[in-house]
Amino acid sequence: MKLTKWFPLLAASSLMLTTAVGCSNGGEQTTAKVPSAVEDNSPITIQYWHSHAEVQMPAVNYMITEFQKKYPNITVEPVFQGAYVDLHKKLQAAVAAKEVPAVTNVEVSVLPNFADSGVFADLSGYISRDKVDMNDFSKGMLQAYSYNNKQYGFPLIVSTSVMIYNKTLLDKLNVKPPQTWAEIEDFNKKVTVKESGKTTRYAFSVPGWDTWYMDPWVSNGGGAILSPDHKKTLLDQPDSLKWVQNFHKWLQDGSMHMGYGKGASDTMRQMFLEEKVAMVEHTSAVLKTYLGNAKFEVGVSFLPGDKERKSHIGGAGIVMMDGAPAKQKEAAWKFIKFMTEAENNIKWAEGTGYLPTHKSVLTTEEGKKYFEKLPQYKAVFDNFDNVVGRPQHPTYPEFSKKYMEVIGKMILENGDPVPLMKDAVKEIDAILKEG
Repeated sequence: MKLTKWFPLLAASSLMLTTAVGCSNGGEQTTAKVPSAVEDNSPITIQYWHSHAEVQMPAVNYMITEFQKKYPNITVEPVFQGAYVDLHKKLQAAVAAKEVPAVTNVEVSVLPNFADSGVFADLSGYISRDKVDMNDFSKGMLQAYSYNNKQYGFPLIVSTSVMIYNKTLLDKLNVKPPQTWAEIEDFNKKVTVKESGKTTRYAFSVPGWDTWYMDPWVSNGGGAILSPDHKKTLLDQPDSLKWVQNFHKWLQDGSMHMGYGKGASDTMRQMFLEEKVAMVEHTSAVLKTYLGNAKFEVGVSFLPGDKERKSHIGGAGIVMMDGAPAKQKEAAWKFIKFMTEAENNIKWAEGTGYLPTHKSVLTTEEGKKYFEKLPQYKAVFDNFDNVVGRPQHPTYPEFSKKYMEVIGKMILENGDPVPLMKDAVKEIDAILKEG
């Protein structure tokens, strides 16, 4: 186990509770060896360590009950382990003590580090053995839980960043949310309101408190966070700087708002509800909060694009611990497969507020009813395979803090992001070299 990479993860990951990375490193999936399926109906108990919020537990308990109807010999004990960072620390301790759960959640940005350390079981062999239809999953969502050509998990608690907008206001102004970067300038001019030189209504807001929200802007502009060999960062290259140069310009002209630091998320949300900002980039996981509190009609648009148009996966997946006993692993695989299969996907999404992960469910009767209730999600599923992950690296939680600090200085000190980013690149490259 590569503990030198694994242990620093936990100190860094406290800031990465909702970030996302993804995309396997290319090539065909490898096939891991697994025992032949043997029907063993003797009783067995497995633990499922999780970070589900209390509001999601009715859905979790429903799924476990339905699973145990299908497999009455398998008892699943859900064990809440706190927020993702707390769960990750407890997993570390469990591995050290050689007393691991069979199944656990893992926040998507840290999967490479745990996988690189040999903590999670490669599910490729199980997938091949049971002929699981992998093509039915959203490609990007699935790849986020693949690393070094091995499938370590499946998407379960899935969100993505979207543009949530005041549809009542934009309809009144006869303005549409921008679909391309080229449309943003005109959108800003028509929506921003200033009084005595001070902005009283911002056109839009992008979070500055988490790189998950910024990363798609890098790649959508034609840039990249990492070089193809992952040995250095490309954040100082012209195409990789376009996003932050635009952000700086829009911040200076008063058309864009960015929050940074403690309480920034609540502040942005309140500004939107008070109509002080017309559109916000936020996680799809909080859409119901906006719908339930806004006094106006709320719309959702996919992130605007330039060279490409993608958004990034957030949330957590479900994985098997490699250190679990063989019989527990077989039960764990059955549970993972049940929790993520298409038949249960819409009910799970409705119960938790997260996104469906299967293409086939979108046109089912349940799927149609889902979109009737929440038509705002159509913007995501019109771009289903464009919900992807970022280039994976075990030191992502550590090095991403460096360019988030650049954003903080730009927001709080009106710093020029270009020289700041070039300085940050030196620190990031040093981290990558050590990692």
